[in-house]
Amino acid sequence: MNTILRKSVLGIAGLAFTGGVFAGPVAAHAADTTHAAKPVSVSVQGDKLIPHGVQGNQSHIDLNDEQTKNVKAIIAATKKAGMDERAAVVSIATALQESKLENLGHLGDRNDHDSQGLFQQRPSSGWGTVEQITDPEYSTTAFLKGLKQVDGWQDMPLTKAAQTVQVSAYPDHYAQWEQQAADLVAEHWNK
Repeated sequence: MNTILRKSVLGIAGLAFTGGVFAGPVAAHAADTTHAAKPVSVSVQGDKLIPHGVQGNQSHIDLNDEQTKNVKAIIAATKKAGMDERAAVVSIATALQESKLENLGHLGDRNDHDSQGLFQQRPSSGWGTVEQITDPEYSTTAFLKGLKQVDGWQDMPLTKAAQTVQVSAYPDHYAQWEQQAADLVAEHWNK
């Protein structure tokens, strides 16, 4: 076989092997997922793009006045921290999953250890005192401080960014709230 043809065949074989190595685990992981993937869509707000609907089926709840007040508190704390709309989307989606945007106190036997507040943060894990983590501004600021420490959080799937901060037993559940969180940020960011 001539040298040029042999190098071409070996090059194609190498690309096929490399592609298989990289695609293999992704394909295996994709088969294990329980959520149906949806196409990516974006909501344009000013000069920002807020990705949403990226991963899994989306959930939605109707908000009462308390929950809407907590959305506004999360957005205000996000702005105060100097972070953008995407940080607010991640925060609101996280709070939707953790507490349905209700500032929960100790739930007795239904409590997950000593988790409380919008983000179900735990005093025993160093998030702050009960009084602090049940304050929406403080708990959001604490969550955002953790988010800032995640390299590349702005470009990763919402559920991965939230999970890196929260360390939940159900890491994929944050994704289901991304659409509603993005819609809430679009609705309340400039109010």
